[in-house]
Amino acid sequence: MRRVVVAFALAALLSACGSASKGPEPTASVAATPKPAASATTAASAQPATQAQEIVGKFSLEPAHGPWDTPVTATASGLKPTTQYELIWTTGKVQWKLSDDRSKFLGRDARTVQNPLRTVTTDATGAFTATFAVPQGFGYAHDVMVVDAEKVIRNKSLFDVDMVTTITPTSGPVGTPITVEVKGIGYQSYQNSFQLAYDNAYTGWVSSITTDGYAKVVIPATGFVGTHIITLGHSEFGAPYMNPNQQPVVASRPFPHIPFTVTDGPAVKPASAETQGFAQIAARPVAQGIWSAPYGAAVGTPATLNGKALPATTDIEIFWTTMVGNRSVTGFEERTKSLTKVKTDTTGSFTWAFPIPDDLGGIHTVTAKLGDTVVAKTNVYILASAIPLTVDKGPSGTKTTVHLKGVGWTETEQIYHVVYDNAFTGYACAFQSSGDLTIFLTVSGAPGWHYVDMYPGIYQGSETRPANYKMPQLTALGDHPGEPLPIFRFAFLITAP
Repeated sequence: MRRVVVAFALAALLSACGSASKGPEPTASVAATPKPAASATTAASAQPATQAQEIVGKFSLEPAHGPWDTPVTATASGLKPTTQYELIWTTGKVQWKLSDDRSKFLGRDARTVQNPLRTVTTDATGAFTATFAVPQGFGYAHDVMVVDAEKVIRNKSLFDVDMVTTITPTSGPVGTPITVEVKGIGYQSYQNSFQLAYDNAYTGWVSSITTDGYAKVVIPATGFVGTHIITLGHSEFGAPYMNPNQQPVVASRPFPHIPFTVTDGPAVKPASAETQGFAQIAARPVAQGIWSAPYGAAVGTPATLNGKALPATTDIEIFWTTMVGNRSVTGFEERTKSLTKVKTDTTGSFTWAFPIPDDLGGIHTVTAKLGDTVVAKTNVYILASAIPLTVDKGPSGTKTTVHLKGVGWTETEQIYHVVYDNAFTGYACAFQSSGDLTIFLTVSGAPGWHYVDMYPGIYQGSETRPANYKMPQLTALGDHPGEPLPIFRFAFLITAP
């Protein structure tokens, strides 16, 4: 019960602020983390700032803890006879916070909401017995409240949602995609940032901010034939915390150690680099103005800029806007350059073919000008993409190059992290190099297949706890702050010397 008390005390550490919308959707080949299935009672209302509470009678839950979907029996007595009440489940509504221009990471926005579980009616003695299933959502402590028609809390009891971690499958040859699912991650401090390790090597961090306590991670099976161990522990300060059993706060957090068996058999290799990443974003035509087809795509993709209902039979100059510089030394600024001049036809239309520029990922403004007058604007979205390894076979010590294009510039988009055989190696930044990320890697290890994974992360921000900066975010596909970003995977065959 100690965890329950501390969890609610820590709720005061979280503040409220605005939310951020998501960007492009991933392709089927890089599946987004699914949200848990919604229960039949997911309609939520914000908890009043001050809600009347007059405790009467007795109220209890059996059991008092359990995972998602656990059947719970709620028993009350001492209430008004033959009166209708609502059973209410309190939980969190959490989103990532970004600055208004979406370039800065401000942390998490958490507020408490009330979800109705069911309606109950007391008998002639003022008692009731009712059942409900534990909602699928954030884990740890939740108030279950008995609320009357005037919204007055008449009684309440705590239910602790157990966090459950599973892997699928539990065995397979090297390279087998291992799906790690976590149900019931918390949303408050000391509950919302977990660290995954493979064979005692730190892999990356796991979040569930916008997926309501659910996390899905996919990692490749790596290493020798035999048993390997996947662990998942909490940490507020970046590095994995190894003895949570002795921590003074929320000491009962789970720390699962789950075995996976690498078996003999043909290695499972990732899809080719060119096919990874997100699908193109379809054009967004307008009745008057300019637009790009597609709206979003990887560097080098053939595209067209289209104009409609502009000044007729006129030379129009097209300009491209981007960010130039870096956050660490010189600073950065927005710059605009001319791309071309086009001539509209008698209807004020034009079509200009161009490749998606080799530039930073994310949104770029394209402006059409007649002299110094802006006649139209639109946006082009550059998607991150991967290029195959320069060398994908050779003895230990072989040098190869990991190469990404279209990496962004904001605090949540400008870096990727190298994970080698599920061990975090380091990060790389693409801001200074205009979205180009080139890593010279020397492979090492025993003969056989080895795996290089590239995960997005958060470069910096104003949030101090938990400290999730410059570390691989394993849940980036479904829960990355700012725009969703793809995860890229490569395989290298180390041959005998």
